[in-house]
Amino acid sequence: MKFDKDSLLLYAVTDRSWTFEKSLYEQVKECLKGKVSCVQLREKDLSYKDFLKEATEIGKLCKKYNVPFIVNDNVEIAIKSRADGVHIGQKDMDIKSVRKLVGEKMIVGVSVHNVKEAKEAVENGANYLGVGAMFSTSTKLDAKTVSLDVLKDICRVSNVPVVAIGGINKNNIDSLSGSGVNGVALVSAIFGAEDIKSECESLYKLSKEMVERG
Repeated sequence: MKFDKDSLLLYAVTDRSWTFEKSLYEQVKECLKGKVSCVQLREKDLSYKDFLKEATEIGKLCKKYNVPFIVNDNVEIAIKSRADGVHIGQKDMDIKSVRKLVGEKMIVGVSVHNVKEAKEAVENGANYLGVGAMFSTSTKLDAKTVSLDVLKDICRVSNVPVVAIGGINKNNIDSLSGSGVNGVALVSAIFGAEDIKSECESLYKLSKEMVERG
């Protein structure tokens, strides 16, 4: 699976609290039709069996659209579902251990909040960095916000692509212009939308314009 900076333009992070009448699979399919460039499956409460089943099914769906599929936190699920990658936080398994388990071909993303964490992640084999939360977010109430200046500093020192996350929506994407970021990762702005496909089309366009402005 091809993965580069353009894979981060519109990065969808799932949240089943927004599923309502649709299944998560149906929502992800709408995202893919709406031109998301990457999908991360985030599950905190599913049983192992259900998580693996879901990851396998959504992973196959993403492959049909040639979009990278990433599993959040759970390295074993990522491996067994044949995901394209895994994303880890600062409190999860350290990246050196993750890389030993997944090998060199799997994508590994790391959440960072400052330059020190960014440098360590890149040195230890991260393929991309997730920086945030950029704005206060109801999706992760314990997340501390990261300033635009810190985001700029991280982008400046990183030689791997960087995606911004946390409270980002179509009304504030433009404020990230000039940061050097390669795209945005969104949760509620995508999965809370009434028309996910249409919303993703609009968000993709806004993100691309923001990135092109530097």
